[in-house]
Amino acid sequence: MRATILLVTMGVIATMSLNPSTAPLPQQVATTSDVVKLLVDRLSLEQYKATLKGLTQFGDRRQGTQRNREAIDWIEMQLRAIGCTATARLNYVYDPQPRLGNGQRRNADALNPDTRTPTGGKIGRSGSGPGGSAIFGYRARTGVNTDPMAQPDEQLRELNREPATPGLRQEVYCTKIGTVHPENMYIIGAHMDGHGWGEAANDNGSGTALVMELARILNGPDVETEYSLRFILWNNEETGLNGSRAYVEQRQALQGIEDPPGSGRYPEPRWLGMIQHDMMLFDHGAPGPDGTVSRDQRPEADVNIEFQSTADRATEARELAFFFKAANEQYATDFPATVGPHMTNTDSTPFMDLVPAISLRENERGSQIGSGWNPHWHQPTDLYATFTDDDLRLGLNAAQTTLAAIAQLSNATIVQRSESFNPREE
Repeated sequence: MRATILLVTMGVIATMSLNPSTAPLPQQVATTSDVVKLLVDRLSLEQYKATLKGLTQFGDRRQGTQRNREAIDWIEMQLRAIGCTATARLNYVYDPQPRLGNGQRRNADALNPDTRTPTGGKIGRSGSGPGGSAIFGYRARTGVNTDPMAQPDEQLRELNREPATPGLRQEVYCTKIGTVHPENMYIIGAHMDGHGWGEAANDNGSGTALVMELARILNGPDVETEYSLRFILWNNEETGLNGSRAYVEQRQALQGIEDPPGSGRYPEPRWLGMIQHDMMLFDHGAPGPDGTVSRDQRPEADVNIEFQSTADRATEARELAFFFKAANEQYATDFPATVGPHMTNTDSTPFMDLVPAISLRENERGSQIGSGWNPHWHQPTDLYATFTDDDLRLGLNAAQTTLAAIAQLSNATIVQRSESFNPREE
């Protein structure tokens, strides 16, 4: 009997006949350009929706609660089930300072988003964040809902009732080990915690589901990457990026150290880049004069890729951002990408002076999200049911963008392994 292996190369499927006496059968791989398309094609809207829906069973997943801890357990279980079995948890303690008096509250508000108050009104142009992010037109109110009675769903209200308490925190990650350079890795992240008495479906179930879907694809049994990849779901983002800051503090000095020496194992591979995903679904345009936002995804909707122009690694981050934009142009199916220089208030921030770091979002953070372009931000209406398939397709396109870029950066291959056969069989 002859064994046949499919060899995928430059879009052409060829066959090779092997003599049965040849053992073991060699592995054949697809070239990079073909691999990217094959991997991107493995993403599906329905699977992305199912992963996101699964996350919403834990309500808003507010840090410091049982629902948050159960969501972490569920995420780890899902990662293991899809083949990303090298999971681990980072432990840290969140013990915030007590609330300050009114005279000191302004500085506390800047550090703890839980204390932000709504703002609103018509504005012409104002700056926001380092470098100055221009805002034009009308600005709707933004803030964090802290009123449980604003959530009309009694079951969801009860699920979200437990308040956050200080103490031990955890966040889960899994690692795909590179076949050629296990000592170097790209970090792909999103924060899994939320608040506002909703389901935190968009902020940030959408980013969490995206990272989990990328982990599913890139940990497929036939996928290999030359460089290591770490998929991490941060905790405590909403309280000031505490989870990602703890990761940097604990693991920065461990980069690239082989442990034990000579083992070929690197518990913390050297960071090559950090890619964050934070709010992926809603790009319905600016609010009107009455403060309301369109119910429909705007025709100009896009994936925003941000770097921070004031970061120490800004030049490299800018190059990484435009690499992702090029990946979007070639492989995304519905929505284009734009690049902006204002990456603020997200978990890539603690990395930005250490490694090229970028963030993918639905809107520009400073000039759009902060100006009320998403009325569901930190609100009871941040529910899975709020968002349409058009909204969810924007998240899928962000996943396509990152997957296409990371597949190229990590030199991913698809290995076509032959089925076992009996050489005596004719």
